[in-house]
Amino acid sequence: MTKIAVIGSGVGGLAVAARLQALGHAVTVFEKQATFGGKLARFEKEGYVFDLGPSLFTLPAVYRDLFDRTGKPLDDQIEIVAPSPAFRYQFPDGQVVKLPASDPGRIAGALGAALGSAATTQWLSLIKHAAQIWQLTRVPILESPLNGWRDLIPLAKNPLNLFKVRPWQSLRRVANQHLKDPRLIMLLDRYATYTGSDPRKAPAALITVPYLEQNFGAWHISGGIHQLGVAIYGRCNELGVEFRFNTQVQKIQTQGNSVKSIILDTGEEIEFDLVVSNTDAQLLYSKLIDHPLAKKALQRLTKSTPSLSGFVLLLAVEGETPDIEHHNVWFPADYDAEFDQIFSKHPQPVTDPTIYACVPDDASMRPNANSESWFVLVNAPRHGVGPGLVDWNQPGMKENYAKNILSRLTDRGVNLEGRIKWQQIRTPADLESEFNAPGGSIYGSSSNGARAAFLRPMNKSSINGLYLVGGSSHPGGGLPLVGLSARIVANLIGKAK
Repeated sequence: MTKIAVIGSGVGGLAVAARLQALGHAVTVFEKQATFGGKLARFEKEGYVFDLGPSLFTLPAVYRDLFDRTGKPLDDQIEIVAPSPAFRYQFPDGQVVKLPASDPGRIAGALGAALGSAATTQWLSLIKHAAQIWQLTRVPILESPLNGWRDLIPLAKNPLNLFKVRPWQSLRRVANQHLKDPRLIMLLDRYATYTGSDPRKAPAALITVPYLEQNFGAWHISGGIHQLGVAIYGRCNELGVEFRFNTQVQKIQTQGNSVKSIILDTGEEIEFDLVVSNTDAQLLYSKLIDHPLAKKALQRLTKSTPSLSGFVLLLAVEGETPDIEHHNVWFPADYDAEFDQIFSKHPQPVTDPTIYACVPDDASMRPNANSESWFVLVNAPRHGVGPGLVDWNQPGMKENYAKNILSRLTDRGVNLEGRIKWQQIRTPADLESEFNAPGGSIYGSSSNGARAAFLRPMNKSSINGLYLVGGSSHPGGGLPLVGLSARIVANLIGKAK
């Protein structure tokens, strides 16, 4: 029986632990925190409940596959529901668009009804192109290990396929080819932030993100998205996975070019046949393992652009807000200025940010029907001191910025003054300290640049017996891709012999 250590109990760590234990391996998960879930965390106070990480559940087939292969179905464990309407978008001119949770035709129709009939045609053209890219890239790129440009040779053999994927083009450029209404371009730009990226630099292939959301649905899980982590943790326990909480791995020891053991913060050394890291790849290669191959992997990683971070307000709101939906986005007058300020060599908190608010119509996430739990998120530069960073621990900074966000929200027609019972502020510095995310990067590395996918760390390290899972490794961040990374790693390791 192969002994496998999993470092970290984020969604990727939980998912790969369940898969590997079901394949007959003996899996032990080490987690420095007192509980599981990583960024899929939750906060509760006085009956107000907030998801601290993902607030949207897309491509549930990835997790249905996980549960089908490890025991009883996912839908026996959690209730998956579709908000209706799911999204409310407000553009700088005041125009509001409300979109259903799924069905590209209905969504395009809703865009046309609000923005003019041409919007329907333009959006359907974009989604049709996105469907073609999804079919071409799903298996060879997103569902398989990716080790370099050679993995794209089968795709490149057909020039027409390569032209459809257009790896040399940015998301913004492909938007300009399909969309004429600047509000539609703004809507598409937002999907680049799902991977912590700048739409002017992110690859055109990211048009698959809205395709997946609209074709396979945008879902909510009753009680919050955190319940997905609860379900996977429960499955791990049913299978016999061992968990050691409040236990930090200090080092991964090697013998030659292979992993040998891990050393805990207590000084205890435990031998393992394989190690799967669900911690940030930068921390793995810079702190946890001292090996020439690790240094080489780190050098490659430093060539990529880290993903953006986020500034969060948790608002316990009394009363009901008119014309509010589950997911709400208020766009600024100048969206490009937001990316300029975040990805600059001398960044600053975005002066006039896009504001996102998740306000779930879920009775289990609020104390009563006359109350609302507001999760407010704006894109933000990473935390730290030096080029490309902002020191979010400066006295008074987070409080002043929170006031700015609420003021901007008021300017856009939503005044919460006098209705906020209490608030909690979470900055990129908090993300860094709580989740071992350097600078508070939400997704590890961004997708900025044509080479981004090949700079992201491989799932199978060049160090024998070391594997990487989660948002900072291939294929990237976000619940669907993290789930796919767990499947890739489990397939690479295979059944116990």
